[in-house]
Amino acid sequence: MGTAEVIPGVSGGTVALITGIYDRLITSAGHAVSGIRIAATDLPRGQGTQRSLVEFRRVHWQLVIGVLIGMAVMLVVAAKIVAPLVEEYPQRSFALFFGLVLASLWVPFTGSGRAWTALNYLVALAAAAAAFFLTGLPPTEISDPNPLLIIGAAAVAICALVLPGVSGSFMLLAFGMYTVTINAVNDRDFGYLALFALGAVLGLSLFVKLLQWLLEHYHHLTLVVMTGLLLGSLRALWPWQPWEEERRELLAPSGDLAVTFGLIGLGMAVVIGILVVAHRHAAREHEPGAIVQ
Repeated sequence: MGTAEVIPGVSGGTVALITGIYDRLITSAGHAVSGIRIAATDLPRGQGTQRSLVEFRRVHWQLVIGVLIGMAVMLVVAAKIVAPLVEEYPQRSFALFFGLVLASLWVPFTGSGRAWTALNYLVALAAAAAAFFLTGLPPTEISDPNPLLIIGAAAVAICALVLPGVSGSFMLLAFGMYTVTINAVNDRDFGYLALFALGAVLGLSLFVKLLQWLLEHYHHLTLVVMTGLLLGSLRALWPWQPWEEERRELLAPSGDLAVTFGLIGLGMAVVIGILVVAHRHAAREHEPGAIVQ
């Protein structure tokens, strides 16, 4: 997920969906936010201890801590290694990501276990159109953003982190703050990173509760919208674009076709492999006498 957030057009939420941890991760984050909110508001008055502990006990801490550590490490590594590779070989890099996201459409499409209605398809198409429009916005660049802009951009970008199909780094590109943020990570600009972290916490604390509520009360419809967002986000990952001119035009396939289509196939194969392994693991857990972790 940390690597995905460095790449414009790829969403960390998509990775969470592919690996089957999305629902548990959002639910755990929602309970953690509730526990922190109760502790912050009630504990100074000598109240709320039990209520906050109840919320914290509902958090899958092993999952949350593992994800946070993995993201923090790979965010730094990817900013140094993956991002330069994408800049140097954009067509090949985005071909791989295109295949990953294309195959991952299967996850939210079948995730609720319910058949889609005609209205569901219309809702998904509307979400796809919105994502298609957003990913077509031209990039801008701000070299010296003010603190409020940093906090606001971080709040929006972090929401994209947990929403499949919407890339946090792509939102930073649209705000003109992708380069300055990557430079802050590479240069260890802790003042900038502190402001960014503040905005991320504020945005995530609000948005993750909304997502938790939607998944608990409108699970099928939420997955329908996510499917549409993933579909529309493929626009940003189309391998044939005028990368050197920084325009959001979609071009016909050309150039290194064999390698490009091969990498699309590789990306799809990776996702399919993950889904097959996850399916077999789930089947073993449901066998008679199996011990469910």
